[in-house]
Amino acid sequence: MIEFCIEPDDLTGEDVLDLLRLHLDEMHSWSPSCKVHAMPPERLREPDVTFFTVRDGEILAGVGALKALGSTRGELKSMRASPTYRGQGVGKLLLRHLIDEARARGYTWLGLETGRPEPFLPAVRLYEAHGFAECAAFGDYVSDEFSLCMEKHLE
Repeated sequence: MIEFCIEPDDLTGEDVLDLLRLHLDEMHSWSPSCKVHAMPPERLREPDVTFFTVRDGEILAGVGALKALGSTRGELKSMRASPTYRGQGVGKLLLRHLIDEARARGYTWLGLETGRPEPFLPAVRLYEAHGFAECAAFGDYVSDEFSLCMEKHLE
């Protein structure tokens, strides 16, 4: 059985940067550039974002981040499993970790923006399975045929 380790990360490892490049490249292949809201590494290093890696030993299995939107609200960013770990529960594990982290910070609301086109459906299903539901656009997002905003109210 695989035992994953989730830890904060400084986004300096080449494997992390490679996975983020893949993530951004895929987002641009699935949506118009003006609808790609994935953050580049330099933005993920800003103080309002906490970035995490999921590792299987030394092997990078996935990444994700939690962005502060004030004292009681947060946003999920850059959730991504490495291609060789897709379908192995990395996304579910990381999502649970980020929800727990949000609760520990005292957040009462957690939001995210993802895509509507078919390639995003596995992510949408994952979020729905963990209590997220479609919501009105927040921040600078605009809900349309490409962007889907989702929220979860935390207890």
